[in-house]
Amino acid sequence: MSRRHAVPAPPRAADESMTLINEVYRRPLDPEYQEVADRRAAGTLPRRSGRAGAVLLVLAVLLGAFATSAAVALRRPTPAVLEARALLEAEIREKSALAEELGRVNAEAAAQIARLQGEAASTDDPELFAQLQRDAVAAGVVPVTGPGLRIVLTDGDPSSGGGVPADGSELVQDNDLQVLVNGLWAAGAEAIAVNDQRLTSTTAIRSAGAAVLVDSTALSNPYTVEAIGDAATMQTRLARLSAGQHMAHLAQFGIEVHVSAQRELRLSGRGQPTLRSARVVGEDLQAAGPAALGTSSPDVAVSGRPDGEETR
Repeated sequence: MSRRHAVPAPPRAADESMTLINEVYRRPLDPEYQEVADRRAAGTLPRRSGRAGAVLLVLAVLLGAFATSAAVALRRPTPAVLEARALLEAEIREKSALAEELGRVNAEAAAQIARLQGEAASTDDPELFAQLQRDAVAAGVVPVTGPGLRIVLTDGDPSSGGGVPADGSELVQDNDLQVLVNGLWAAGAEAIAVNDQRLTSTTAIRSAGAAVLVDSTALSNPYTVEAIGDAATMQTRLARLSAGQHMAHLAQFGIEVHVSAQRELRLSGRGQPTLRSARVVGEDLQAAGPAALGTSSPDVAVSGRPDGEETR
């Protein structure tokens, strides 16, 4: 059968596809709700007794109390969890006290070793003793005092608004301290400490989760960076370096940077460093003699290149 012989379909209403929307628009209430509303408006709806209202009130109170008790029971930690938490807190306090005691003993032993070395060097070789004193300051081994700069970095408060995102960018990061410390060294600082942790040539500033560490010591907000040197010169040079621009950029994230010149700063020493891999160049070769160089010729010296290539 061709399309010409097909029986024509009855015409459809223009809004047939909108029947549901039209029904909702014309009759927003279901028939049962509409009937109750009409009876209430006419005054034929039976009035609720006081007893029924009291029963509903009591039932609502009971349901609310049950829901509250269930929520509290779900949020309350189990006895095993509370016991484990108490055990961990006690262990943390014990280990912290032990670490502080060991740190104190280590500092006393380091001070005694430094004193004995100084006494021995001052009597045997005064020039060597003077050189050791100068190198000890640069190495961060001994305490130092002098004028300098104090820079305090404080985390921003995301709850205060001001367009500060609550994604962690309002917190002082390890990179911020690295940039600042490197800028201070470039500006002429002679000694630097971060939250009383003296920086040396082997110090690492890094992050572990949300914490900032100087070597293995966790720091807390605010972060106080103290640098000994000429305050005016360091402040001027720091402002011209990229580190000064970085510090100014931190204000966009709500981080406060307060710089002040100090007449006297006291920075503690880190004690004698322990090098596990580094050795003095040529020390082992001198002890082994010419045979260690693979030749008996006295005019051959090691170039220090990593591939071991020799040069004459």
